[in-house]
Amino acid sequence: MSEGRHPPRQLLLLGVAQAVLFVAGALLGRWLGLALGFDAFGPGGYSNGAIAGILLIGLGGGGGVQFARAWYTRKYGSPRS
Repeated sequence: MSEGRHPPRQLLLLGVAQAVLFVAGALLGRWLGLALGFDAFGPGGYSNGAIAGILLIGLGGGGGVQFARAWYTRKYGSPRS
């Protein structure tokens, strides 16, 4: 779709894809952090390892959202047109 507004069904698909891939990316970031020894939810407060774990979770979630947005744009065109 090159011109005009996107139908609500396609925009709902974008929202669901972003939500699912956000959670999947955050989980991957969490597992990667645990594998590297960075426990975001471990005891000890905000240690350097906890901050690194939180950063990996955030990067994974954000990367998942960007991946979903890129997929949608490639398939249907930009939703901001």
